[in-house]
Amino acid sequence: MKTKYFYILLFISTYFSVSEVKGQDYLDNYLKIAAENNPELKARFNQYLAKLEIVSQVGTLPDPQVMFGIFIQPVETRVGAQKANISVTQAFPWFGTLGAQKDAATSMAKSEFEKFEDAKLALFNEVKTTYYNLYYLQKATDIARENLDLLESFRELTKVSFESGKSGFVDVLRVEMEWEDLHNNFLYLEDSKEPLETKFEELLNVPVEQPISFPDTLWTENIAVPKDTLIGNILTNSPKLKQLTLESDSYLNQIKASRKMSLPSFTLGFNYINISPRTDMEVPGNGKDAFLFPQISIRIPLYQSKYKSMIKENELKQEAVNFSRENTENKLTTELEKVYRDYIDAQRRVALYKKQEGYADQSMSLLTTAYSTEGKNFEEVIRMERRLLSYSLELEKARVEQNAFAAYINYLMGK
Repeated sequence: MKTKYFYILLFISTYFSVSEVKGQDYLDNYLKIAAENNPELKARFNQYLAKLEIVSQVGTLPDPQVMFGIFIQPVETRVGAQKANISVTQAFPWFGTLGAQKDAATSMAKSEFEKFEDAKLALFNEVKTTYYNLYYLQKATDIARENLDLLESFRELTKVSFESGKSGFVDVLRVEMEWEDLHNNFLYLEDSKEPLETKFEELLNVPVEQPISFPDTLWTENIAVPKDTLIGNILTNSPKLKQLTLESDSYLNQIKASRKMSLPSFTLGFNYINISPRTDMEVPGNGKDAFLFPQISIRIPLYQSKYKSMIKENELKQEAVNFSRENTENKLTTELEKVYRDYIDAQRRVALYKKQEGYADQSMSLLTTAYSTEGKNFEEVIRMERRLLSYSLELEKARVEQNAFAAYINYLMGK
């Protein structure tokens, strides 16, 4: 039943936390796999369930006590000899003590659930970031392969130009040098995929047998609200802050419980004594068993120092948690300032490199045409090829970083 609840909760959480953007189906699927299989997330959820079990433990009365005794030497009374006695007692703490203890445990369980929520969102953020980086490696290798093919065509072009006497052999060598450098970078990009794929499988906790699926062009994650609103959303919705607030509430309820524990508690019970009838004479009530009900006792907490110490302990813990919350607020605000700056910068770079890539592509066509007819300025052709490659890679890198920064902002907001 608990496992079923876990998956239902994860499905609902995942469904509403993943934005419905066309082209994200691949990533959505990986997020669901990670939510269902990641062992750390399962551990966090079980810790939350364990905290829930404490609620019922502290919210119930102490177990009743039953005592049974047999008189080895029967005690003679007027109506007969006492043979055995049975007593049952039930302790009752001061009014509201159990409620305060239950509220404290409930707040602590809710705090543990917010830890689970934070772990889930952190996992989603890491899966997204790893997926985006894998996308970049895939696109970078594709771009490098296209540029290798381009250099192959340059190789033929320079040979024809050299054989026709339009250019020197140095142009042929330049192409070879450029091809070797790019080919080495291409191999490095290929080798870089394996460790990142291993990390991706670790996050999902399942082997990814099929090649990881990517869209042709990465979609754009946009943050549509101003920075001030983002800060407000973080302070309201961050699981880290919710967890600390609930922990503070738990200590507040523990303070209330400690104060009530310093008040008297009561024990209610009854006593039954078995009496055997007298055989030597007849008396009124001969052999009649004795009942004592109610039997009431009061626990008087004379030594108040330990209760004062318990109250002081929880007050200090609450104060420490409040300081931690304030510090966490400051850190999250500072972190947002930094990541929002980087997000805006990545957004600008996407627009910039789209333009630069278009200009470089047009320039490459013009320079290639001029070289094929005149055999001059091949250095400019190679230089422009490098710039075109650089702009194409930087464009994909900027796309990946924009989405990664947006994902991290959403994580900070508990979204």
